[in-house]
Amino acid sequence: MATKAASETVIEVEGLRTQFGDNVIHYNLDLVVRRNEILGVVGGSGTGKSVLMRAIIGLKPPSAGTIRIFGENFYEKSPQEQIEIERRWGVMFQGGALFSSLTVAQNVMAPIHEHLRLPKELAADIAAMKISMSGLPADAGAKYPSELSGGMNKRAGLARALALDPEIVFLDEPTAGLDPIGAEKFDRLIVTLKKSLGLTVFMVTHDLDTLHATCDRVAVLAEKRVIAIGSLDDVRRSDHPWIEEYFSGPRGRAALGAKERDGMRGAETA
Repeated sequence: MATKAASETVIEVEGLRTQFGDNVIHYNLDLVVRRNEILGVVGGSGTGKSVLMRAIIGLKPPSAGTIRIFGENFYEKSPQEQIEIERRWGVMFQGGALFSSLTVAQNVMAPIHEHLRLPKELAADIAAMKISMSGLPADAGAKYPSELSGGMNKRAGLARALALDPEIVFLDEPTAGLDPIGAEKFDRLIVTLKKSLGLTVFMVTHDLDTLHATCDRVAVLAEKRVIAIGSLDDVRRSDHPWIEEYFSGPRGRAALGAKERDGMRGAETA
């Protein structure tokens, strides 16, 4: 019988090594992602945040180490078995990464047609529902990515990530390039979807406000590995120089101040 801790683990990375030629990005990296949490992955430029995500979703095979998803060693599976696992997650790449020649609805239907082969009418109905869930107006489905704002493109990318009712959603810099109001709305949407759909969210971000607003835990990449992981308060207490600089700089203090102000407003209205 599996232990409770094991049943709550949906992604387990052990001894990961990734590299491009002689350039080693990760070395002996360990990471656990728990079911129904939002995990924020942060780190300086070049620490391989997006590379780590791509290794987990099968786009960058590791040079060494093990990646288990839903308890299965992903890279030891056959191509068909990998596809079955992939159907259980959705990915929103930076900027949305939509197919420019397809409408938003067609973009959302693409994974539905690929994996489920449903009738066109049913696929269209599912796409419309996912578009609505992502906070887009109904008429956005007929538009092309070039006709959307940056924020709407991101929401369309999220709608496509949700197309197959995934258990895990991977988000790569979801609020990058958004104005503060748009970023805050996107943060609230992610938290709402996590709660209502029971999602596990793996999120690469550099946005301190997003970390404060959404994350259950934070993992910090530095020195080719995860140097700290835990609640935001736990990570902030680390004496590692990069962590101190990241969270104690002007932006970090501003984000913490905003969080404290929100907490005070919540107490006043309770």
